[in-house]
Amino acid sequence: MDRLLEMQTFCAVVEAGSFVAASDALGMSRAAVSRYLGELESRLGIRLLHRTTRRLSLTGEGEVFYVRCRELLAGVEEAEAEITSRSDVARGLLRINAPVSFGISHLAPLWGEFHARYPDVALSIDLSDRLVDIVEEGFDLAIRIATLQSSTLVSRRITSTRLIACASPHYVSAQGSPEAPADLASHRIIGYSNFTTGNDWPFEGPEGATSVRVRPWMQANNGETCCAAAVAGQGVVLQPGFLVQKDLEAGRLVELMPEYRSTELGVYAVYPTRKFVTPKVRVLVDYLVSAFPEAL
Repeated sequence: MDRLLEMQTFCAVVEAGSFVAASDALGMSRAAVSRYLGELESRLGIRLLHRTTRRLSLTGEGEVFYVRCRELLAGVEEAEAEITSRSDVARGLLRINAPVSFGISHLAPLWGEFHARYPDVALSIDLSDRLVDIVEEGFDLAIRIATLQSSTLVSRRITSTRLIACASPHYVSAQGSPEAPADLASHRIIGYSNFTTGNDWPFEGPEGATSVRVRPWMQANNGETCCAAAVAGQGVVLQPGFLVQKDLEAGRLVELMPEYRSTELGVYAVYPTRKFVTPKVRVLVDYLVSAFPEAL
């Protein structure tokens, strides 16, 4: 029996939470997963998992063994990364996480050309506006639109975008236009629930930095939803330029308080800190950097 495969199977069961989910993740039958785990426990002479009809849980010995297996498997992945990084050939499955709106509007049109350049790289693209743990969830790379804090991850700037406060002409006609950020406290606000500053909207104006606490009547975790509500005259939004620019150009939205600039966000490719970056990650990052202008 392959000991490495036994450890991979054991870790997959722990991380997936069930034999069925682990079999899907590993691409093997449930019977094979059960057999690998049973033979591992038999060889070790200990029970690694408590099994009930509803859930699985680690035994004390299983917790210790899981940590050691994760360390060993990470070492194997590191060794493979070191070897493959010495080759200029980009190949294999590349798992990418990106925000929903940006992934649809700005990344999706690029994948065809990327595949034409690197036909041996297969893409698995996950779109989500939540902050994923790329190491724990097994992503090779994530796109993040943020002011990055210090991190154990490696990042490379692709482009940038500015948050813009705007509303529809109909809303401005009916409710008036705020002259300064403090005025937003009395306006109908459409909030974005994933802002790191929450309901505190920051601006830089003639008198320097300022911030206003807004009170959204509506919140969404998706920027396009917020923008659509604003276009429909339902309030004021603060959203990235890449999302609102077309609506501004078409007159469906108008920028508010243009003398007060809000936060500029970087668009970054983020990947795990490793001494050896695989060719598939390296070529994708280089490609994205070359595909975008300095700012959106």
